[in-house]
Amino acid sequence: MSDVLPSALIVQVDSADSSLAWATLGERRWRCVVGAGGVREDKVEGDGATPAGAYPLRHVYFRNDRLVLPKIRLPARPIGEHDGWCDDPRSPAYNRLVRIPNEWSHETMWREDGLYDLLVVVGYNDDPPEGEWGSAIFLHIARDDMGPTWGCVAFARADLLELVTLIGPETRVNVHALSAAEEKPRAGDEDDDMKPFEDFDEQDW
Repeated sequence: MSDVLPSALIVQVDSADSSLAWATLGERRWRCVVGAGGVREDKVEGDGATPAGAYPLRHVYFRNDRLVLPKIRLPARPIGEHDGWCDDPRSPAYNRLVRIPNEWSHETMWREDGLYDLLVVVGYNDDPPEGEWGSAIFLHIARDDMGPTWGCVAFARADLLELVTLIGPETRVNVHALSAAEEKPRAGDEDDDMKPFEDFDEQDW
């Protein structure tokens, strides 16, 4: 058995009007949910959308008072009560971990609802952060009803605990803007592409 792990975590929604999705890593697959604003290639701060594209995974943050972190290969750090994540494009700390209270708009990382008991930071708009293209894109724990996120990708608690053991610095999350059905070529499309050449004669050159 090979020790080489798959390097692409593929996230694809069920349909254009659904926030439910599947995340696939090699032969493993988990149910997940994306942003209420859908999956967008032109994401901006506050639109509630999950950014389409392929991005690295940076760090793991977790509540060590609520779970025992399994063996993982990404850098990890416990979340503290004064940890926040800046979501204010005007701040020099935009899309960075910050200490709170803080003068800039931010998310609180120490949450009571359990959604951030375990999270993985997605390397979106962070090298360096620019414009108002969005911040705080994580893989994190989903709500019990699998409701949509504000732009992150969320998993059932047990599934995320399994997933973090299978990813590493080489893993990239690839979020598709289209569902599998929308990406699949329609029957006959390739034939249609060839029709202009059916009557082509070399003598026409």
